[in-house]
Formats: sequence, C-alpha cells, structure tokens
Amino acid sequence: MTIAPASAAKSYQWRRPLEAVFLPVAALLVALVIFGIFCTLAGANPLGVYASIYKAAFGSWSAWQNTLIRASPLMLTALCTALPARLGLVIIGNEGALVIGGLAAAIAGLTVGASLPPVLGQCTMAIAAIIAGGLWIMLAGALRHYRGVNETISSLLLNYIAIALINHLVEGPMRDAEFVTKPSSAELNEALWMGTLPGSRIHYGLVYGLIACVIAYVLIQRTTFGFAARTAGGNIRAARVAGLPVGKLTLAICFLGGSCAGLAGMVEVAAVQKRINESLVSNYGYAGILVAFVSRHNPLATILVAVLLGGILASGGILQRSHDLPDATVLVFQGIVFLCVLFSDSLYGRLPWFQEKPVA
Repeated sequence: MTIAPASAAKSYQWRRPLEAVFLPVAALLVALVIFGIFCTLAGANPLGVYASIYKAAFGSWSAWQNTLIRASPLMLTALCTALPARLGLVIIGNEGALVIGGLAAAIAGLTVGASLPPVLGQCTMAIAAIIAGGLWIMLAGALRHYRGVNETISSLLLNYIAIALINHLVEGPMRDAEFVTKPSSAELNEALWMGTLPGSRIHYGLVYGLIACVIAYVLIQRTTFGFAARTAGGNIRAARVAGLPVGKLTLAICFLGGSCAGLAGMVEVAAVQKRINESLVSNYGYAGILVAFVSRHNPLATILVAVLLGGILASGGILQRSHDLPDATVLVFQGIVFLCVLFSDSLYGRLPWFQEKPVA
C-alpha cells in the first residue's frame, strides 16, 4: 500500500480548507433546522421568523446600521478567544475583560480625560482599557502556565469577579447621585464621546474592530511571533524542546486577546453607554466566544461571522413584536448554533470525503 502520487497529494491540499468551510456552514444549517422546530413548538411560523430576522438584520440601511453597531464589539471580543486558541488555550473570559476595560476607560475619562484635548482623552481611555483588559486575561494565562490552573475555568470565574466589581462600584464609590434611573457613574464629558461615521449611526468602534482583526491576522499568519504561537499550540512539548519561550508566549498572547476585549469595553462606554452601569454587561463577551468558534479562530473570518451574529442579535425586538416570541429567543438561537458548532468540531478529520485516500 502506497500513498497517492504528488498530483493526488496536491488535490488533498484543497480538502482541508474545504472541510474548514463545509463543517461550520453545515453546523449553521443544522442549527437553523433545530431553531425552526423550536419556533414551531412556540407557535410561530419558522419561515416567517427567518424572514423577520433577515428584514431586521439586512433588509434596509437602517437595519444594516443596527447590525454593524452590534458587530463592532463582537469582532473585538471574539479575538479574546481566537488569539489564545492559536496557542491551544481555551479562554472564555471575554465578558470580564470587556467589563474591566470599560471600567478602566470610564475611570480614565472621568479623572484625566476631561482635561485633555478630545483626541488625547479618547486615546487615554483606549490605552487604559487595553492595558486593563490585557492584564485581566493575562492573569488566567499566568495561572495556567505557572500553577497549572485550567484557563477555561479561571477565565470564566474572572467574568463573575469583574461583574461583581462593577456592580459594587456603581452602587457605591462611583455612583452618581443625580442619576436616579439606575445605579450609574457620572456621565463622561461630551468631548470624550465616540463619534459616528459620516452619514450613519455607526460609531467608530466598527473601524477599531476591523483594524484589530486585520492586525491579528497579520500577527498570527505573517510574523515569527505568530509562527511560534502556532507551533507551540500544535505541540507544546516539542516547542519546549525546540527552545521556544512558551511562558512568554502564553502571557503575551493572553494579553493581546484580553486587550481586544478591553477595547470593546471602551467602545461601549464611549459610544453607547456614555457612563458605567449594569448595562455594560451586555453579553457581547459571551457572544464573542461563539463568533471565535464559528470562524475557526481565523481573525478575518471573524469579521463575517460577527456581522452575521450581530444581525441575529439586532432582530430580537422584531421577533417579539411580529411573532409574539420572547426577546430572548435570539439567545436560544445563539445557544443552538454554539452547540452545533461544538459538535461539528468533533468531526474534523473524520469525514471520509475530506480524507486522503491511499492508492495501491
């Protein structure tokens, strides 16, 4: 029994990329079928629900704006999982890093930002958010490398710590007594608010997300740092034998992932909330995990998946008004997609259509 000749081996090179596209798409189609069954049991017409989702997400320029506004933080939080995944780490502390980044940005804006020119003030907020979010996730990486603590569990628990911290601060030391609707910090100076793209309601967070995804792709695919990370992620023991600094790589890539999620927190504070309150915990971090897995941790594919999921999240209101479904129905859809994608991961390399076939 011999292996296929060079021509057959060359054709096999196209099978793995095709598999990487086929399985996520198949998982999404299966999720659509399961969600359709759920809608039917809830008394709604599945085709009508899908039509409403499309209309609310992509049916008009206004719908596109709502979708892209939601896609912006998803691109950034997805990188919090996608980048460490290149090193074989499963980080799910996206929500906590977003919250801590938003908190750091608000503190920076309320203390020193108002005394600076608007551009410098926003840069100060962004730097504070990047550092805070990066250090928050780097803590999970340090626990993994130095103490052997599972990074998935530690990063998940860090989410709860971050949420508890922000709730304590807005209900206590940072609470603005003049804002009586709900516990919140003082409002940022208007000069620090993030502007919108000309002729639209889309804030500049979309630009941040796109730039971050492109930089992340170049970093992972076109630099020696990215090559070292991918090598260590493929076989960490071999990487150590080869002399790669696994510890430094772990801390660095966790910091980079957390800094992206922290920047997403700054975007939410400066462009949407304008202050710190419980609304900052908006589940963008958890949704970012789904984006990362569906995109197979590819930063460029993250852009497309973030837009798709952003459209789904933007359709919650219309499902409630038009089909008498709860607003949380989109979260059910999101959960079904996540489960289907996780199941599809177990099929990589097992489907006979994508396997290299030996010849006699």
